[in-house]
Amino acid sequence: MKTTVLSLLRAAPDTAIVLTAPGRRGLTYRELRQLVGRIHRQLAARGIGAGDRVAIVLPNGPEMAAAFLAAASGLSAAPLNPAYKQAEYEFYLSDLRPKLVLVEAGSDNPVRAAAEKLGVAVAELKVEADAPAGAFSLWSEEAGCVPPSPDHEALVLHTSGTTSRPKVVPLSQANLFASARNIADTLQLTAQDHCLNIMPLFHIHGLMAVILASAGAGASVCCTPGFNALRFFGWATEEKPSWYSAVPTMHQAILQRAERNPEAVAQMKLRFVRSSSASLPPAVFKALQETFHCPVIEAYGMTEASHQMASNPLPPGEQRPGFVGRAAGPEICILDADGAPLATGKEGEVCIRGTNVTSGYENNPTANAASFVDGWFRTGDQGYLDADGYLKITGRIKEIINRGGEKVSPLEVDDVLLEHPAVRQAVTFAMPHKTLGEEVAAAIVLVEGATLEPAALQAFAAETLAAYKVPRRIVILDEVPKGATGKVQRIALAGLLGLGEE
Repeated sequence: MKTTVLSLLRAAPDTAIVLTAPGRRGLTYRELRQLVGRIHRQLAARGIGAGDRVAIVLPNGPEMAAAFLAAASGLSAAPLNPAYKQAEYEFYLSDLRPKLVLVEAGSDNPVRAAAEKLGVAVAELKVEADAPAGAFSLWSEEAGCVPPSPDHEALVLHTSGTTSRPKVVPLSQANLFASARNIADTLQLTAQDHCLNIMPLFHIHGLMAVILASAGAGASVCCTPGFNALRFFGWATEEKPSWYSAVPTMHQAILQRAERNPEAVAQMKLRFVRSSSASLPPAVFKALQETFHCPVIEAYGMTEASHQMASNPLPPGEQRPGFVGRAAGPEICILDADGAPLATGKEGEVCIRGTNVTSGYENNPTANAASFVDGWFRTGDQGYLDADGYLKITGRIKEIINRGGEKVSPLEVDDVLLEHPAVRQAVTFAMPHKTLGEEVAAAIVLVEGATLEPAALQAFAAETLAAYKVPRRIVILDEVPKGATGKVQRIALAGLLGLGEE
């Protein structure tokens, strides 16, 4: 069997459901396979085939999921955030050079203007009124097409680019095949599983951990319009999911709503809850366990690894709060600054290698030279492996706060601040300081109805943390600014909050 996305979609029975949406008829695997073949032939009629890039600019939902599966299984999918402005689209389209951009019928998204300016063709999805969730067509012309090989590109994404120009990450058919299998094996996904997707589908987490891993396992996914804490429990009651995956900020918002929806919570029969894309504070891990009465599976992923690198196991394996689990696909090692392996328990840079890891950034020899050492990919994360092979991430190397030579892990401070009963969210970050270079600061969101003075929280933190780790500046906010995928951008926070040198 070829290690391609197309081969993943061929295993499930024809009548099994693959995609649903609130209030919509489900799409069967037979209908998905027919859709995929039809779209491949329609694109072939316009000279678009294996390895060619197709940009997808659609809102979250079943059509976005189906468009991704169709593009990734026969071409190269290039999903873009539908909230971008025209100038952002011009940058990404110039960088990616797609053959086509897919949009909703009647869409006035600014990607149209950007595509027209750059001479990129645009196609609208045609969706019949009574079509099952995800079904669409492009045009009537069809032509014969050749399926991709394992080496063909299947997905292309940009890095977040918070500190430099975003880098282009091409991922092959073999990369996606390996990662989808790794995730499905880790989560023991079967045809009986049904995931409630709340992750954005222009990001590796939702695309791989939810859509492709489920489709490769013969499971099903409910494709919601996107994350909405107010609607989460209504969707859950209607769809009866066996699991969901989210970033920690989403989990925190869901937990807050859970207090007001005890009946809906009681009806949920989750096999597990999954968390990835940012560190899950132990306090949130515990609250999820106590609320949903199921295992909480924290995983570790990144775009360059086609998502999953490590994961906590399901029972009877142990789920360790504060750890991202054991290697779950690629090999993991800890290297020092010179590229030498470190012993168990020693802190250094987390490095990976495996069939799910990109072969390198596109047209960026400088980044590739810096990112690969002796076949290992350097993640940029700092951490260590314990005696049982569980990985502890102690921080993003670029996010570690250097306070006059004393290094402070923001994650460590976060975990302490979150132990205070009045704190719902805590994000520790570096702020500029005239003499120390950097000082420790924290953005805090309080539990609804709670009050707390910064000085009281500093005193609380000082009971656990060394004095130099206690935030000198605490800003209490209604909401911490986040990026498009729901992740907090620590490096940019001082600037976003207007905190200059002190």
